[in-house]
Amino acid sequence: MNPDDGAQTADAAPEFPAPLHVAGPDGPWEPVREVLESGRPVLVHTTWGEWLTAALLDPELRLVLGRERQRYLHTPTPAGRFRFAVSRMVMRYTAAAVLQVPPRSLDLAHGPGGRPRLRGLGEELDVSLAHTDDLILVGVSATGPVGVDVEPLSRPVSFELLRDHVCTPEEGEALAALPEAERALRLLNLWTLKEAYTKALGHGLRRRFATIAFGRDERGRTVLTGDEAGDWDFATHVVQGRYLASVAHHRAPGAAGAPLPEPGAPDWHPVPPAGSGAPDHHAAPPAGGAPGQAAESPGAR
Repeated sequence: MNPDDGAQTADAAPEFPAPLHVAGPDGPWEPVREVLESGRPVLVHTTWGEWLTAALLDPELRLVLGRERQRYLHTPTPAGRFRFAVSRMVMRYTAAAVLQVPPRSLDLAHGPGGRPRLRGLGEELDVSLAHTDDLILVGVSATGPVGVDVEPLSRPVSFELLRDHVCTPEEGEALAALPEAERALRLLNLWTLKEAYTKALGHGLRRRFATIAFGRDERGRTVLTGDEAGDWDFATHVVQGRYLASVAHHRAPGAAGAPLPEPGAPDWHPVPPAGSGAPDHHAAPPAGGAPGQAAESPGAR
């Protein structure tokens, strides 16, 4: 596993290494831990198909899902249940690998806006989840809130229909001046950045994207307008050559990386291994939302 395995940096600050590919529960996880120990957020990407066998064979799936097992059982289709189980497994296994504890020992809950959080053991970590099509993206931070979002590069988006929902007036004018293909890509990039930002805030769909403004600093990096203290970092990566993945991270004052457990032998053993571009539930998004996926909420993710 390495950052070049299916991920390319499109726009990233040094604080954001490229996403790491983890093909299954057996890792390797050491590179993930190394990034966290360096004081930077870590991004992990995989596909639900790569983890499906592990999910089907895991004798501890019930314990790994924890309080989310009822959502798993009430998901109406088998494919939906498997995708749900895999996305939660990836998130829990990533956090567990960092902490070097059994995944079943983590208590995953949700905040008022649907933002996932670890309670008790691991509460010093911040986690975020996004998925679309086959891809699953997990962000983990020990230095402040993190949010992630991902969309297919091929996602059709209509600038005319989505402009007022996604862009500030200044952003809309800038995009309107671009050639159509570039405009669509920039709009999708802007959308994923704003989705990641609102996830990091814990706002989900409650925050209007058109009230959030991004710009570029002297080095060409994405910056949040009004962030005079420079506490926010943003990055966008192309993953597997087909997906646009964005991350937002708010650095806690004085954060230099939370202390993690000393390396040691873990006591767990993984199982071997069309229109606007928005779907029906986002046909007229009143306050943000990503094309093709719902907010990070208990009823949507």
